[in-house]
Amino acid sequence: MPRRPRPPAPLPPRDGLGPARVRMPVGSVDPEGQPWGRVVDFLVHLTGDPAGIDRRLTDGEIVLGDGSVVTAQTAYRPGGVVYLHRDLPPEVPVPFDVDVLLHDEDTGLLVVDKPPFLATAPRGGHVAQTVLVRLRRALDLPELAPAHRLDRLTSGVLLLTTRRAARGPYQRMVQEGGLSKTYEALAPVRPDLALPTTVVDRIVKERGDLRARVVPGAPNARTHVDLLDERDGHARYRLTPTTGRTHQLRVHLCGLGIPIVDDPLYPVVREVHPTDFSAPLQLLAREVRFRDPVSRVERVVTSRRALPVPGAPAGPDGLAPSALPSRAGGV
Repeated sequence: MPRRPRPPAPLPPRDGLGPARVRMPVGSVDPEGQPWGRVVDFLVHLTGDPAGIDRRLTDGEIVLGDGSVVTAQTAYRPGGVVYLHRDLPPEVPVPFDVDVLLHDEDTGLLVVDKPPFLATAPRGGHVAQTVLVRLRRALDLPELAPAHRLDRLTSGVLLLTTRRAARGPYQRMVQEGGLSKTYEALAPVRPDLALPTTVVDRIVKERGDLRARVVPGAPNARTHVDLLDERDGHARYRLTPTTGRTHQLRVHLCGLGIPIVDDPLYPVVREVHPTDFSAPLQLLAREVRFRDPVSRVERVVTSRRALPVPGAPAGPDGLAPSALPSRAGGV
């Protein structure tokens, strides 16, 4: 059964970021083992920031799911939800632009060229330095949402929707396999590897683990791998996945003995300083093809980025300069 859409938050976005949604658990108790009496006490305990909660309370910036403003006397509501804006964590700016490839105002579709090191949407310590928040701010699109995601380290074509009403058709299209994606990767040459080949296995990634792994069981991941060109011991590979497991392409190439150049996780975990943008993962979402679920137009969108030719120098973002001129400014 499809998941029912969540109702709009009763607080508007602020500076490109929607409010945090906090559920008040049933049966939760305070530090003395007593049921919570007030919403404010629960939030102070949860955040560890009494001054911040007091400031939001004074400004009327804490509201319940029904839109009513929380006061100092508002009783705790087991199972209810409360909304409030979060304070942004300090982040190192990612020094690369997001380029707009396609913006269809009629259908509510936005397609962009994501640079490496920029997460698709807020998660963990990456909030303002994400495609979603940057574009909401720069383009004044408060309802912008991703139709699918790319890993933070992966570059290339990414689909988003600009209006809440447009989310359903595009997200369903992606979930039902209507988005055909082609990637390119730079990796070592393995002379004894017969190509093209198709990797089929089962990949799992458990919460808290940095890396995904292949396990026994029914296959849930499939990638077709082909060779584009090679030089000086490295090659560009074309990757065509028909599934979308977390880290799927990185796991599959590593499993073939050709781990992607500058991958900090596969085959071994390598620590990268947050300010080091000198060695991006050489994995590019090169092209997407799909039948637009709103306009019914067949669309093909290609990244203006390119992986460096094996053995050739790269550009400032670690990728090759594109031969295609930009038709829109970077964000």
